[in-house]
Amino acid sequence: MSHPVDIHVGRKLKQIRTLRRLSQTDVARKLDLSFQQIQKYEIGANRIAASRLFELSRILEVETSYFFEGLSSDGDTPAKRDTSMEIVNAISAIEDDAVKGRIVTFIEDVSGVTVARQS
Repeated sequence: MSHPVDIHVGRKLKQIRTLRRLSQTDVARKLDLSFQQIQKYEIGANRIAASRLFELSRILEVETSYFFEGLSSDGDTPAKRDTSMEIVNAISAIEDDAVKGRIVTFIEDVSGVTVARQS
């Protein structure tokens, strides 16, 4: 059974990867891994070594501490519900790219944060 911290870190990896609009394959290539390994990281089946977590933070342009945000001090349960992944999944389900683009623009306007876009 996976440790709750590994599951949390994996979810944060999936969240930021999705927000950066990168596929598992994109991230895997940058790490010289298979996309299956990224899948295992994201579900918490495999632990992410500290050096790999550091590489991921550089690739995904976040602080290493990002992967632990929202984790309770006991490390067993999330400190609070994180709806970010629910929003990402809902947007991903939209098939019309123009609609997705308008939603992203709206979120950027409301948050004051510009999302890096892939060319």
